[in-house]
Amino acid sequence: MVAAWFQCFRGCPGKYSLYDVMYTCPTCGGLLEVAHDMAALRARSAAGWMSLFERRASTTQWPYGSGVWGKREWVIPDLADDNIVSLFEGNSNLFWAERLGKQIGLPDLWVKMCGNSHTGSFKDLGMTVLVSVVKQMIARGQPIRAVACASTGDTSAALAAYGAAAGIPTIVFLPQGKVSAAQLIQPIAHGALVLALDTDFDGCMKIVQEVTQDNTIYLANSMNSLRIEGQKTVGIEIVQQFDWAVPDWIIMPVGNLGNISALGKGLLMMKELGLINRLPRLVAAQAARANPLYRSAQTGFQEKVVMQAQQTLASAIQIGNPVSYEKAVRTLQAFEGVVEQATEHELADAAARADRTGMYTCPHTGVALAALFKLVARGVIQSHERVVVISTAHGLKFTQFKMGYHEDTLPEVEAVAANPPVYLPPDARVVKEVIARRIG
Repeated sequence: MVAAWFQCFRGCPGKYSLYDVMYTCPTCGGLLEVAHDMAALRARSAAGWMSLFERRASTTQWPYGSGVWGKREWVIPDLADDNIVSLFEGNSNLFWAERLGKQIGLPDLWVKMCGNSHTGSFKDLGMTVLVSVVKQMIARGQPIRAVACASTGDTSAALAAYGAAAGIPTIVFLPQGKVSAAQLIQPIAHGALVLALDTDFDGCMKIVQEVTQDNTIYLANSMNSLRIEGQKTVGIEIVQQFDWAVPDWIIMPVGNLGNISALGKGLLMMKELGLINRLPRLVAAQAARANPLYRSAQTGFQEKVVMQAQQTLASAIQIGNPVSYEKAVRTLQAFEGVVEQATEHELADAAARADRTGMYTCPHTGVALAALFKLVARGVIQSHERVVVISTAHGLKFTQFKMGYHEDTLPEVEAVAANPPVYLPPDARVVKEVIARRIG
């Protein structure tokens, strides 16, 4: 029987059940990680795993049609089918960004559209795992009353949706006035208890950690390593979509740093089990107004930088004290990683350029694309290389960002690609004149 358990990320001795309420190592206080019985997983050959994952992709057989649960032996192997809470997350489009790639001299550019998911974000991949484990914990008699998270928007939407599907109450802590209306309404609609606090994300995180010291309220933030197990499947899925070929680079926007840690974990697992024989290089992209990892990288990660994150258009990564810093640093070191930043103008301009080629990008994807443009311009990323940018959320969640850009009202942004509507009288002659001027 394949098994998985919690253990200390820093290496302290001890194995702990995934169904115990715990988030940090009882010895050193560091983060936990989910460890897998790799010897048992090696009983199936690399070719055997590939064949199994291919057969399961998009099947209607429960629960394997999910991009996460199609890889269940690598995620939470002993979870009962009846306790899996899935909204058929994952299997998102790997989009060939042909036009945008040609514009920057990078013909092999791809964008992983994780926003094409149930709640419109990458966070679904992790939340299906966490809520499923909680459902099994409750079935085993754990007295859990609710699941709670601090969020800049997408985490709360995912938790509320999966909690609603499972019938488990959810509580979300949001920084007041710093979440888009589209993100705010999602947990409200799903029946979550929404608490808008007059603070930033880091302040919300402090409160939720205090509240979840009561073990009947379960913590769902990314310091809970169960979410990493679902999120790690994005890297596996990317390689699978390339017929098991590894791209040269994968770029993603980062805030609390759980996502880049998860990406690395899935790829390292593939290499250890023989499905791939090399690793891509990773890029962690931050907004310049909330860039503690970037600042730390400037000194070779000699120490963790904690800052007061300033307001940024990329609100979901407006985090100054990332919880998963240690995990992210180890990941970047293992993958020859690069940390890059983007100004408000750079991220907005990058998102607009992508939209002009058929995408509809969130501001955080704009951060990742801006980092890509910089690395290509500096020659760090070469024109012959295959690059994947992970788009973490759907642009529809950020309509005000889009409107602000095209109305040229965003601070620190020069809206060079603004395309506001043209208001005209109902006069065919005038209409024809405008068409002639604009498109010939």
